[in-house]
Amino acid sequence: MTEHPAAAPPPDTVPLLIACALGIEHLALRTGGARIPATVLRTGMGPRAAERATGRALAGADLREAAVLATGFCAGLAPGMHPGDLVVAEETRDPYGSTACVGTELLVKELVRAVPGRTVHTGPLIGSDHVVRGPERGDLLATGAIAVDMESAATLRTAAATGPAEGRPVAAVRVVVDSPEHELVRIGTLRGGLSAFRVLRAVLPAFFEWHRSLLLPRR
Repeated sequence: MTEHPAAAPPPDTVPLLIACALGIEHLALRTGGARIPATVLRTGMGPRAAERATGRALAGADLREAAVLATGFCAGLAPGMHPGDLVVAEETRDPYGSTACVGTELLVKELVRAVPGRTVHTGPLIGSDHVVRGPERGDLLATGAIAVDMESAATLRTAAATGPAEGRPVAAVRVVVDSPEHELVRIGTLRGGLSAFRVLRAVLPAFFEWHRSLLLPRR
């Protein structure tokens, strides 16, 4: 687990924890050029790692009441998705249940502003314990999910379960790195990966506006 504070949040605000799994995702967030008051946490790959790292981070006094946003790359499930598209989860799902996300409409609005020209999809984001390929995409799409990744559902479920009594704001934003028509095993993988990396670098201002909107009623 790598936990890297970008800046200390003001004491009268709820802090923000941004969780990602992979080193390349962490690099994109740390080099995006936007300095926001947040802690960027690299959880490691897979749902178990996400559960452990998120639970440890939120047990600390400085993040006990933090809002949590899960981000990184994902696999698109719906036809017509392309590398570099964005997914804003309305809820995350895994075998343990579902977690409702907060502020979806605001995130969509701010992502359109932060990354103009990129398509933003909204819907359920499903969790998996392995990389999804081929026909399995169709099976997951049939459940109503529009994208899949390995950590978001576990991250948000853990965050919600350990939140304060009034509830913890959670959200998930993922960047499509492959899709039914653009699987990673095909030619063009490098181009798709670079596109997704550049988009992830650009989304931090949208995360800041989401976080700021949560704080307004508290001021």
